[in-house]
Amino acid sequence: MRLPPRPEFTLASFGASTDGKPVGVVPLDVRHTGCIAISREAKRAGVPSGASVSEARAIVPEMIFIIARPDAYVRLHHRILAVIEGCLPIEKVRSIDELVCNLVASEAEQGRELAHRIKAALLNAFGPTLTCSIGIGPSELLAKIGAEMHKPDGLVILRESELPDSIAHLKLSDIPGISKGMSARLEKAGITDVPALWKLGAKEARGLWGSIEGERFWNALHGLPYERPVSEKRMFGHSRMLSFDWRTPERVHDCARQLSLNAVRRLRRTEFKATQLTLSVRGGGSRTDNARRSDQQRWSTEMQFEAMRDDASTLEQLAAAIAHYRRDVRFKPRSVTVLLHGLVDAAPAQADLFSQPGLDDQRGAILVRQEKRERLSGAMDAIRAKHGPASASWGVCDDIPGGFVGSKIAFGRIPDLGDFNEAPSKDEATHFCVVA
Repeated sequence: MRLPPRPEFTLASFGASTDGKPVGVVPLDVRHTGCIAISREAKRAGVPSGASVSEARAIVPEMIFIIARPDAYVRLHHRILAVIEGCLPIEKVRSIDELVCNLVASEAEQGRELAHRIKAALLNAFGPTLTCSIGIGPSELLAKIGAEMHKPDGLVILRESELPDSIAHLKLSDIPGISKGMSARLEKAGITDVPALWKLGAKEARGLWGSIEGERFWNALHGLPYERPVSEKRMFGHSRMLSFDWRTPERVHDCARQLSLNAVRRLRRTEFKATQLTLSVRGGGSRTDNARRSDQQRWSTEMQFEAMRDDASTLEQLAAAIAHYRRDVRFKPRSVTVLLHGLVDAAPAQADLFSQPGLDDQRGAILVRQEKRERLSGAMDAIRAKHGPASASWGVCDDIPGGFVGSKIAFGRIPDLGDFNEAPSKDEATHFCVVA
């Protein structure tokens, strides 16, 4: 069967076998922390995503919990990429466990052989514990649908000539890009299954989505070329759930301080400076019907300043934001977020032709001070790079429960190894949760 002449995409989704045992990954060794990942065995037993240790054990008493080690996961991620690069060039890395390879027409004809070559290389490098599901199709969306169809170790080729029959059995919720809200909107329009979705026109899809994204989705679903806008970096930030003994104003400041330092260090590795800092906290609320706590109370404040990316200036702005927090907030926080945004080019700005004596002298002094501070921050970055992440810090950095502050792995963001402030953990040093 002839494949389309234009390039196809292949997308691989990775997972790890747990030898048939229900396993959850948690950030802290405490009873009420939530799972950030659960194994297929735990999902099949009815453990919901985000369940706490106590909730999961109520469903599966024998469930095993291990403490997350993001640095080890990032190192493994890079090892996986290196193995795949030996078989096929990687076009895009979408997340810690998903990537895309662009196939030219001649490679697309041998898509099945290439997929088996990748699986064999991974098996040789990591053994049977690491599984890989691969989808091949005329668009990235269709390749992703294929990769999801036969997890954990499948291979699905969605050919243009066999669409939509080859995906007609899927639920709308199985299609990436269709959220609960979008699914409800489609159902209201009388579209309740994939065949009905397929019959939509491009302009109809645009109308239902309420934007050009609907038309892009339609093109991707039908295997047609479409332009995806280049995403621009708009902010650098980190969030942290607080353990029970860290839900005080003093500890909020300590945690926000480390989140801010990590964010500004990331900022220095780019061509940007920030002109705004936002501090946010969430908390309060009550238990919902499913026994989960709802963070009904939220507070945030925003500071504006001259463009900067040094540690001292960042901490000064954070201290001002914390003063507002201490004055205004009366609820107990459960999480804290720090964002650096209002990004501008880090290149020196051109002098103003209509400068004002006095006022501009004061601004010039601020800029000179920030330049000195940035050089000092850069020198500390170099020390950390050479002697380890804990070799230099701006003031005392307390150990926050769970560690790995500001190095969260999220879809679309894989931390650099330079984001980790702790000494590297050993790959084999699995830490088990020991709370009852």
